[in-house]
Amino acid sequence: MTEHATGEPEFDDAAVPALDETEAERLRSLDDEIATARAESLRAGLQDYELDEDDIEILQGELGDGEEFVATPALPVVAIVGRPNVGKSALVNRIIGRREAVVEDTPGVTRDRVSYKAEWNDRRFTVVDTGGWEPDARGIDAAVAAQSEVAIDLSDVILFVVDAMVGATATDEHVVRLLRQSRKPVFLVANKIDDVVQEPEAAPLWNLGLGEPHPVSAIHGRGVADLLDKVLDVLPQESAVARPELVGPRRVAIIGRPNVGKSSLLNKTAGEERVVVNELAGTTRDPVDELVELGGRPWRFIDTAGIRRRVHLQQGADFYATLRTSAALERAEVAVVVLDVTEPISVQDLKIVDLVLESGRALVLAYNKWDLLDDDRRYYLEREIEQELGHVTWAPRVNISAKTGWHIGKLVPALETALESWDTRIPTGKFNAFLAELTQQHPHPVRSGKQPRVLFGTQAGTRPPTFVLFTTGFLDPQYRRFIQRRLREVFGFEGSPVVVNMRVRERRTR
Repeated sequence: MTEHATGEPEFDDAAVPALDETEAERLRSLDDEIATARAESLRAGLQDYELDEDDIEILQGELGDGEEFVATPALPVVAIVGRPNVGKSALVNRIIGRREAVVEDTPGVTRDRVSYKAEWNDRRFTVVDTGGWEPDARGIDAAVAAQSEVAIDLSDVILFVVDAMVGATATDEHVVRLLRQSRKPVFLVANKIDDVVQEPEAAPLWNLGLGEPHPVSAIHGRGVADLLDKVLDVLPQESAVARPELVGPRRVAIIGRPNVGKSSLLNKTAGEERVVVNELAGTTRDPVDELVELGGRPWRFIDTAGIRRRVHLQQGADFYATLRTSAALERAEVAVVVLDVTEPISVQDLKIVDLVLESGRALVLAYNKWDLLDDDRRYYLEREIEQELGHVTWAPRVNISAKTGWHIGKLVPALETALESWDTRIPTGKFNAFLAELTQQHPHPVRSGKQPRVLFGTQAGTRPPTFVLFTTGFLDPQYRRFIQRRLREVFGFEGSPVVVNMRVRERRTR
């Protein structure tokens, strides 16, 4: 038994044996009326505790069966583009109000993290800082232009930053030709204007043909507020980049690292060559949406650009592969993560799985190129799956060959199972009966002389199933993981993440 940080024993969730199927079935088939009456009694007991407005909203807004999916509107996106060392990251930091984007007096230092949440005048939006190329004397124009081209596609408004003290360069003019052809609002930002005396330096930028230059000093903040006011005038309330569809066929994102067979899978399910397939990794740039009939029903498949191993080594459009994949996940309901069984499971494979978990989408694991597997590799593959993917044993697994079409049809039941779990709601009565028996048989360890108790639980949402526990104290991560495991043993949730949140509340003082 391990020890808690306080020196007290920890709850060892791994030591608790799995629930017997007979016991799981008994919990699933509890009498609804009895379970509901017990839950109402527990809920009434919450009146003795301090509850805030969010608590009341959760308790009043418990979901009913057959709830319609309502997606959170995608935040509008502001992309900041420009050649290296013009102050893009400094402007990002100024807009978001904190120093997060890397700033150095060296061209091309922007690296992994590229998007940030920002707020101005009670309007929330996403800021995307471009970068990530390794500029060289021959390819800098192409690199800047490639990133700008993708930024146009992925943004609602573009801020084109120019160093006003240097003036427009050939690279700037190269990018301007792309921006002038776009239908997106473009603001020409004349950066490094630190005072009124320097403002005339911005005038020559009128010649770029993008309209009025907006003089700012990203480092000192001068002029940024006025710029943001004008940006908000044209910024939409909801992004047009990744607006989710709420009706129609279920939406499936096919994701994975480059060259694992994502496009081949889409082509095989579609029955024709709709996506370019090339042995050169990273052929796909844009998410390609295709309406496909599989298993007698339509699906909307989204083929995404492969995620590169190291973002900061990516060139041009490859830099945006991860952004495109994230955008595809926003539009999707379930993700099929394609893995190449002929190669060891990599760190990048695991990061992609984690990306799906963070997005809250349902998950199916497709082990591709199974026809190329020999006995020795199969043995090591099973060990890798056990060791590296043990945290997603709940995800349906399908062994396929995208090239030959072998077992492609098995994707359908896996997708249907995952989506059904993603949509599942557990009645409040049964959930509280489940909690009562679980905490009685396996109580939370005592912490500092007190034992945290679960007062009441409710499912606050679906897609993914999200549960809220009202407790008298903080529950250890191991104990919350145990609750998640038991939820799966009793109610299934195969193919869907399960989120367990808690709200620690104190008894009212009289």
